[in-house]
Amino acid sequence: MFVVDKLSAEIEGKQILKNFSLTINPGEIHAIMGPNGAGKSTLAKVFAGHPGYTITAGTIVFQGQNIGDMAPEERARLGLFLSFQYPPEIPGVTNTDFLLAAYTAHKGAISKEGFEPLLERTMQRMRVKSEFKERNLNEGFSGGEKKKNELLQMALLEPKLTILDEIDSGLDIDAMKDVASGVKALLTDDRAVLIITHYQRLLTHLKPDFVHVMIDGSLVKTGHADLAEELEEQGYHVYS
Repeated sequence: MFVVDKLSAEIEGKQILKNFSLTINPGEIHAIMGPNGAGKSTLAKVFAGHPGYTITAGTIVFQGQNIGDMAPEERARLGLFLSFQYPPEIPGVTNTDFLLAAYTAHKGAISKEGFEPLLERTMQRMRVKSEFKERNLNEGFSGGEKKKNELLQMALLEPKLTILDEIDSGLDIDAMKDVASGVKALLTDDRAVLIITHYQRLLTHLKPDFVHVMIDGSLVKTGHADLAEELEEQGYHVYS
């Protein structure tokens, strides 16, 4: 589904990603772990097509297409979804209006009357309170509510590959379990998830198929779920 081959990328002349390779198949959960400054969030932004970054070498192939030169919206329509580490607050735009606009851009035109029952069913399935519909997008939301809202978007858009950039940051124990439950509910045999995180705690609930260690813009080790436990015990310095 997703093949990254010897990818290098920079921002304002500073190289961040260095000869990075990764393959993700349908139905898999992958986790990338690493210390601050390893390039994890840059990686997510490059995958999503952030215009501030320049690919200097290598390729990103998604759903059989080289997406390296595609705009973010083209990648999204192909089925790539990136959750924000810090979801923005947008006063004056209700959650319903935002989600309707996102759904229409991704899946085609639908009336508000036709969308609202779909939204209601999805909110029930994701255990999101009905009051979220009329609240302004993320305005006044707690950290856990913002992350749940990201998962609600994911549930509506049904992406093939979901990239979760530190979705566990700032979450308490209950919110962590809710996020993990939401991710597992949406994973099917033809979809995949890439989790980018510092810590092992979310992975305890999700049990990734593969865990990768990222240091200084490159992957330095790949293993299974027990690698995350080793990192929790040993730290990242053993790979520096």
